[in-house]
Amino acid sequence: MFDYVIVGAGSAGCVLAHRLSADPTVKVALLEAGGRDWNPLIHMPTGMRALVGGKAVNWHFETEPQDHLDRRRLFWPRGRVLGGSSAINGMVYIRGHRSDYDTWAQSGCRGWSWDEVLPYFMRSEHNERGAGAVHGQGGPLNVQDFAEPNPLVDVFLRAGEEAGLPRTADFNDGEHLFGVGTYQRTCKDNRRWSTARAFLGASEGRRNLTVITRAQATRILFDGHRAKGVEIARGRKREVISAAREVILAGGAVNTPQLLLLSGVGPGDALRHHGIPVVLDLPGVGQNLQDHLGIGLYYDCPAGVSYDELLTPWGQLSTLAKYALTRRGAGASHGFESGVYASSRPGLEAPDLQGFFLSSLAIDHGRQHLGGKGSQLDFYPVRPASRGYIGLKSDDPLAHPLIQPRYLEAPEDLEVMVESILIGREIFAARAFDGYRGKEVRPGPDCSSREAIRRYIRAKAETAYHPVGTARMGTDPMAVVSPELAVHGLEGLRVVDASIMPNVISGNTNAPVIMIAEKASDMILGRAAPVMAAAA
Repeated sequence: MFDYVIVGAGSAGCVLAHRLSADPTVKVALLEAGGRDWNPLIHMPTGMRALVGGKAVNWHFETEPQDHLDRRRLFWPRGRVLGGSSAINGMVYIRGHRSDYDTWAQSGCRGWSWDEVLPYFMRSEHNERGAGAVHGQGGPLNVQDFAEPNPLVDVFLRAGEEAGLPRTADFNDGEHLFGVGTYQRTCKDNRRWSTARAFLGASEGRRNLTVITRAQATRILFDGHRAKGVEIARGRKREVISAAREVILAGGAVNTPQLLLLSGVGPGDALRHHGIPVVLDLPGVGQNLQDHLGIGLYYDCPAGVSYDELLTPWGQLSTLAKYALTRRGAGASHGFESGVYASSRPGLEAPDLQGFFLSSLAIDHGRQHLGGKGSQLDFYPVRPASRGYIGLKSDDPLAHPLIQPRYLEAPEDLEVMVESILIGREIFAARAFDGYRGKEVRPGPDCSSREAIRRYIRAKAETAYHPVGTARMGTDPMAVVSPELAVHGLEGLRVVDASIMPNVISGNTNAPVIMIAEKASDMILGRAAPVMAAAA
């Protein structure tokens, strides 16, 4: 018997375990379907390429065929290990725009405006740039600049300015996203700083915290409408982990709605179709799925500075050796060293495109390479209008769920992506790239009309790894959780992860999920919300 049972030891779960177990009078269990974060590639920033494409610490999900993407099934990597997706992601630290959170609050999610969530971002943070009006120091989550960016980064930044984009000093102040700049990352001493390292690492030795790995939750157990525990599968055995106060779901936008559905919480007709007894007919479970869909431009680079220069066996060996001995060099790079926020049309309150510049021609989530040596600029619309859902393929709790993002179902999403290709070409055409720009490898000079670009996007676009929204926060009939993140109509059950977002934020979702968990810990423990930043 535990007071709190947290399902999922990812970006949110590790934060919750750290904050809740700080009270020595409560007992906390943290359940993780994957194993410990022992894989050395987790901690080496450039190791993410192998982790994203592999299966060792990855759920390796796949979507349903997408009607507007040439009926392709898209690969969806999600972390299955302590630290969750924070152990395999690109480590980019982005909060989004002020208007993202103000929109949440205006839609009925009281307490979630930018000014109200900013102190929670700051409480987590130890920013190596120093503390300030919008940044914290002393928190568990180390945030740093990469000190040795590829020489092409400076070329890209100068090219962006020549293309009319300002240089942005800080993408995380909530206001000044528009422009080109370098990304900060969740690393410490040039090692990945996942939530397992940052938060669980700070909780080691607490007798009131029990971490159970290789334990996949199969259903939530109820006494009437009150959650009383979780059934887990450990190998061939089924066990029950009981919760005296709350069961807290932190499995993410895919696993959390799946577990709710398997447990009889969701659209009643869908549950009965799979023979699952209905505990609560809650129609919003699994609905409102949103994700960022990305598309890239790829150019040859004849100057000998691309990271692709290191793809020879000797180059890879020397990269690994240098990193092992010094934690420096290309092995310390997370790849996404710089980027851009741009607007697809004039008059927008905030930019609607985010881009990432990479000094490489890797494609297909790093699982393939275009050959040669070069660089790329990947964009995605930050506020997509398309909506999908998570469902069940069967009542088997160990089977993957049905993932239907319905990418590009809203035609305006496609048009914003077309504009991103045109903006990217303007940047690559700038004088700063002279001497560093060869031919356009993909989509290529023959892809010049808007219709040709649309065909390219349908054929090549891929997920940017930011699914959210499938247990939406709100007060309307389709909302799944309240602004306090308690599941509507049930007791002792809360959701704390990316699935509660009403709308996806303007950027990478890892930092916002950590913020959500920080805020949730105060609500669970009955603590007053901070008015200003406080060190952890």
